[in-house]
Amino acid sequence: MNRFQVKKVAVLGAGVMGAQIAAHLVNVKVPVVLFDLPAKEGPKNGIVSRAIDGLKKLKPAPLGVAEDAALIGQANYEEHLDQLRDCDLIIEAIAERMDWKLDLYKKIAPFVAPHAIVASNTSGLSITALSEALPEAIKPRFCGIHFFNPPRYMYLVELIATPTTEPQILDQLESFVTSGLGKGVVRAKDTPNFIANRVGIAGMLATMKEVENFGLSYDVVDDLTGKKLGRASSGTFRTADVVGLDTMAHVIKTLQDNLTLETDPFYGSFGTPEVLKKLLALGHLGQKTKAGFFKKVGRDVLRFELESEDYVPAGQKADEVYGRMLKKPAAQRLALLRNAEGPQGQFLWAILRNSFHYAAVHLASIADNARDVDQAMRWGFGMKQGPFELWQEAGWLQVAQWINEDIAAGKTLCNAPLPDWVFKGPVAEAGGVHTPQGSYNPSTNTFEPRRQLPVYARQHFPEALLGEGAVTFETAGKTLHEDEAIRLWTLDDEVLIASIKSKMHAIGPGVVEGLQQGIELAEQQYKGLVIWSGDEPFSAGADLQSMLPAFMIAGVDAIEGAEHELQQLMLRLRYAGVPVVSAVRGLALGGGCELAVHSARRVVAMESYIGLVEVGVGLVPGAGGLTYIARRAAENAATSTGKDLLPFLTEGFTAAAMAKVGTSALESRKLGYLLDSDVIVPNKDELLFVALNEAKSMFDGGWRAPLKRQFPVAGRSGIATIQGSLVNMRDGGFISQHDFHIGCLIANVVCGGEVDAGTLVTEEYLMALERKAFCSLIVHPKTQERIMGMLSTGKPVRN
Repeated sequence: MNRFQVKKVAVLGAGVMGAQIAAHLVNVKVPVVLFDLPAKEGPKNGIVSRAIDGLKKLKPAPLGVAEDAALIGQANYEEHLDQLRDCDLIIEAIAERMDWKLDLYKKIAPFVAPHAIVASNTSGLSITALSEALPEAIKPRFCGIHFFNPPRYMYLVELIATPTTEPQILDQLESFVTSGLGKGVVRAKDTPNFIANRVGIAGMLATMKEVENFGLSYDVVDDLTGKKLGRASSGTFRTADVVGLDTMAHVIKTLQDNLTLETDPFYGSFGTPEVLKKLLALGHLGQKTKAGFFKKVGRDVLRFELESEDYVPAGQKADEVYGRMLKKPAAQRLALLRNAEGPQGQFLWAILRNSFHYAAVHLASIADNARDVDQAMRWGFGMKQGPFELWQEAGWLQVAQWINEDIAAGKTLCNAPLPDWVFKGPVAEAGGVHTPQGSYNPSTNTFEPRRQLPVYARQHFPEALLGEGAVTFETAGKTLHEDEAIRLWTLDDEVLIASIKSKMHAIGPGVVEGLQQGIELAEQQYKGLVIWSGDEPFSAGADLQSMLPAFMIAGVDAIEGAEHELQQLMLRLRYAGVPVVSAVRGLALGGGCELAVHSARRVVAMESYIGLVEVGVGLVPGAGGLTYIARRAAENAATSTGKDLLPFLTEGFTAAAMAKVGTSALESRKLGYLLDSDVIVPNKDELLFVALNEAKSMFDGGWRAPLKRQFPVAGRSGIATIQGSLVNMRDGGFISQHDFHIGCLIANVVCGGEVDAGTLVTEEYLMALERKAFCSLIVHPKTQERIMGMLSTGKPVRN
């Protein structure tokens, strides 16, 4: 088999984007060397060294674990160009200056390997113009690759071909970026700002223009254009602050410099807004300078006011009537907004109409098909639906007629007519641009199916667009059992899948019963059981609300019984006759974490956040989490020459007592919730594919559950040592008296209670201690305050 392998990557340019791209490559275990200019003073790699050090301080963190910064190779253009010969992919990410980029290409060209792909991470410069500085031998292997910032978290990557880029080069790069880096790839045409920034920044400029027209404040606009509108929760102006107002100004300037009224009829709305000019002049660049459209002073949020050039109190919300309108079905929603009398409703219709108008006029010039536009806006700008999706859902021809009427009335940003394909031909007949046959390509006047690259066979249920008619995981495959709590089903008749259906995939009695049933069914007929619920989170933990009625009626005995059933489930998972694989994505907290750690294996999406967080509601882990910590400590100590268990307990005790949550799958492994044998998957949509294969390969390899055995605990001496540390923390004011009490209970369980150090115990023995501690806390007034506070506000109570 001949396939393109990326064994090593070079990133040219240690600026904000280059360094973070290098960091993400390290996250997914791809060797990388980061280049920059030689430093004028000190070590020649000084520029790169400082950039790598800076990665450890950035928020949100570009690295899964900060120590991995040491894995990024350091190089400069003066001494180390020879290292490029070993690289399969070279990503150029220097400043957006055409002359600098062209000069660098000439410098590196003699050192590029004959098979290597060279890609520029520009956000708007012409890829074709850049390619002209390259030798003829490299041109077929050159393209654009546009990561969105921050590269670790943003799902979108745009790939841009030149007229000389070989098709298989883009296919190879798309496969690597999709599976290796965990991204969603959109192919853009070589036009200014490509797809997402072209449509997105034009939309932000149009929004700012309409804000002036309707006289709305920035906080009200952000309230209207955030989650209520199905967009990123940061809305419009807060998003601009996060992106950086200097970055936004640069992207706007790219539009201004590379487009004209002849090439873009909306050009008149591309002027830099006066408020943006003023903020830039004041040096208020957004989040990076702690002031932009908004700034925070203590706990107060202020918004900028252009008239006074000062900040005033923020916090205004939109009228509730529009929040209710935005919850209506799409057709009804748009009709209500179009006919609204208030400025907020008129504003919302205007920005939606403008987005439809702009996307339709420019589809043919910026993208191959409507799918790429909608996916780019979903993945790059956090929209639940792209512009074409919403338009189609609301009624294609009706919305088109409304837009036409507004064009005729002079209400739109420009008088460019909607393209003919909107009103006649395949789109009009199908009622939109997305169909089961594919998405509309205006160049061929046909519906174009998705690309059938082999890498996409790894995605059983890729993110679908409205109108595609894709099979959903809720109805796919063969159902063996389904109720309101769980669905047991199979895709291939080899492995059983358990999909939890409760809110936040919380673990209540129905889920416990369903998983028990799933294990029995898998043991009888299948090679394994995969716990995968389709979307995030994996599980937010035990369903506390379902326990409360039983507690009110039967008291603590009901809680003790529910906890015992949960613990029995965990042991059943651990000792099942077939491998149980937890496919974790998003949150796996409390009971969700316990579910994962008691499985035979974990297959985990990179952006997963795992931890035992019960302390936050005044409880201790009660379904075997503390038992797991004690057992793992004993197993790790058994491989060491030391006899003292306590050093191996410290990390686990601290994680549980402080409710530590791994901020990535990599950090969760460091905390002990994942093992070296567990699999971390970069792309969320490949999680089920990998988990099913893991279960099958484990079974086919002769997998057997571990035998039950006793293991040593730290005993009363371990408890005393931990309690000594807790006393210091309490007396120093770092923890409350109730925190101290909870910490002592955790120490008692993980150390095995009042026994001698080295005493052998069973999991059942420790679970009984765990259950006792949990039940003693559930009746404690301080814990009840914390539980009720969390249920009512969603925030932890400190008492």
